[in-house]
Amino acid sequence: MLSKNVFLISALALFTFITNTLAQNNAEILDHTVIYGNPRAYTAWPSMIRAQNGDIVISFCRSEEHLGPDGEIVLVRSSDNGRTWSDPQVILDTPIDDRHAGLTLLNDGRIMATITCTHWTVEAYQGLHPASYPPEILNKWILHVSQPEYLDAKSWHGSWVAFSKDNGYTWSELRRGPSAIHGGMQLQDGSVLVPTYRGYEGEVAVHRAASPDDAFEELVRIECPVSDRLRFGEPHMLQLDSGRIVMMIRATAKPYDDSSRLNYLHMTVSDDQGKTWSEVEPTPIWGFPPHLLQLSDGRVLLSYGHRRAAFGQRACVSKDGLTWNPEDQVILRKDAWNGDLGYPASVELEPGTILTVYYQPDPAKGPVDMHPPQPDRHRPDIWGTVWRIPNQNTNR
Repeated sequence: MLSKNVFLISALALFTFITNTLAQNNAEILDHTVIYGNPRAYTAWPSMIRAQNGDIVISFCRSEEHLGPDGEIVLVRSSDNGRTWSDPQVILDTPIDDRHAGLTLLNDGRIMATITCTHWTVEAYQGLHPASYPPEILNKWILHVSQPEYLDAKSWHGSWVAFSKDNGYTWSELRRGPSAIHGGMQLQDGSVLVPTYRGYEGEVAVHRAASPDDAFEELVRIECPVSDRLRFGEPHMLQLDSGRIVMMIRATAKPYDDSSRLNYLHMTVSDDQGKTWSEVEPTPIWGFPPHLLQLSDGRVLLSYGHRRAAFGQRACVSKDGLTWNPEDQVILRKDAWNGDLGYPASVELEPGTILTVYYQPDPAKGPVDMHPPQPDRHRPDIWGTVWRIPNQNTNR
């Protein structure tokens, strides 16, 4: 049963709407919408595809907090091109923490979800910085992960894949496979590539299956060339019309600092179906993590979060998917109070009109103290921004 969105447009949001509507590069922001919000639920890390039946399908994690021990994977859909959204459907809730479900549309119309499940431990929570969460929250989680039923569920830990044959309404049993925030892709020969980083200690890898129903195996590993200063993670890839595969990679400064001047997206390409890759090089685009989309006019859209002032969501357009100019950047949002945001993904609603989804706290709720985060605050929501992309002849 579809329900109407509740539009939360405050004076601040209206001001942002007006200023963003007059954004650079002739981009026009049409609407900011809360797709799913719950003031007592931490919702984050969306992935989005257009299913074979035309529905726009979004998966995300719903939990108590970012590092909570018992998240679940939720799905919402729109059957009217993003105007209204369904009520949330829980598609995975194991006994442990289900965090990410990247979506991939396969050639036969099935949807593949690449999933991460995390089994938290007492030691992990005791090792967090004292300002991470209030003591009462950490003590509650420590008690939760100490229970026999949680301890006995360790076999769920790791990466999985699941498949849907009916546009995301029902899902197969889980089987082992690589996880990816925004999924992978299927090549013309039927093989499936998934870029991943879980378990690679600051590197990324590409896994391959000969078909979606075959087992995945590691195809190649991509090292960070400056591993003393950066760690790689959360890659996304796109195959261009030429057959070349482009991979964008998040790079985060060591020690961890998501506002560091070093956090430029890195890029590598493959011309042999992912077997070998070019030398990884930094792009001039600051932010993370990346999502790549080829538009109907052949250009490539890169969406990414921006975790330093002005906090928000951004996008950039490239004529060829290989060259990127920060002057072509479009500021989708610049009104967030802090860096607890991002992971945008985009679809083209119609030629030149884009829906970009992401997670971000509602700016109308005011600034919140994040050190530690207060339990009574309004947690992040899943948002969507509809915008018009600059015409090709106005873009560099």
